[in-house]
Amino acid sequence: MISRLQQKLEAGGFVLTAEVCPPKGCDCADFLARADRLRGVVDAVNVTDNQGANMRISPLAAASLLSGHGIEPVLQLTCRDRNRLALQSDLLGAAALGIRNILALTGDHISFGDHRQAKAVFDLDSVQLLQAIDTLNGGHDLAGSPLHGTPHFFAGAAAAPEADPFDLTLYKLEKKAAAGARFFQTQAVFHPDRLRVFTETVRPLGVKVIAGILLLKSAGMARFVTANIPGLKVPPELTAELAAAADQPLQGVAIARRLIAAIRPWCDGVHVMAMGREDLIPDILKEVQDAG
Repeated sequence: MISRLQQKLEAGGFVLTAEVCPPKGCDCADFLARADRLRGVVDAVNVTDNQGANMRISPLAAASLLSGHGIEPVLQLTCRDRNRLALQSDLLGAAALGIRNILALTGDHISFGDHRQAKAVFDLDSVQLLQAIDTLNGGHDLAGSPLHGTPHFFAGAAAAPEADPFDLTLYKLEKKAAAGARFFQTQAVFHPDRLRVFTETVRPLGVKVIAGILLLKSAGMARFVTANIPGLKVPPELTAELAAAADQPLQGVAIARRLIAAIRPWCDGVHVMAMGREDLIPDILKEVQDAG
């Protein structure tokens, strides 16, 4: 059985996904409440994996809770914290729990997070993790041993349309597609023309493109993104627009809507990152839903 996300993408539909960060603790009531606001709004909800190298509850547990709650998850899985045994074990666990969508990531470095004394693993990178997923889908583990029960994962990978130089990014994306990536979920897009060029360039790879939309909640956040997140530069005019607004989060919603309208012809869906303001996602996506 394939996931609803896979079915819709392969049928040529325009998919809507969003991101909800699991809690730093074992009380998942708020996590489920935030995800519940997205029921009927998005096709799937991404569950992050110790995002920014900050320790949180297991994404596999959180994804399983979403699935049991009737919300289709996209399980993010990073190579930072696990060797190949643990990665395969978690993947098989996901399959046993009915989780099909996987976003394979290398992971932010330990030095960015809240446990800087930890030892990073990086036994595999994102390309090798995709290869491992493809191997499991083929009925064997990385040691060549047959599996008792074969998973059917729909695997995706991250992409950065606004990275410079793009040639280096394209080389890595070609490797990801060859390793089994079926969709690219991009970093935040602020320049529609760059997404158009990106999509036209990667189309021959046969991989769907889900464009990232970051809700800019304030001018301060826009400045922080530009100064601290590699590969992301918020256009100065957007920062100025936010700074001049009486209600900056509301203006951020308007900017997100505008970006979605501009990029829609060049992608197969959008992925909204609201950074704790999941309550605003329905407003961001309302016009997309009304347009079908």
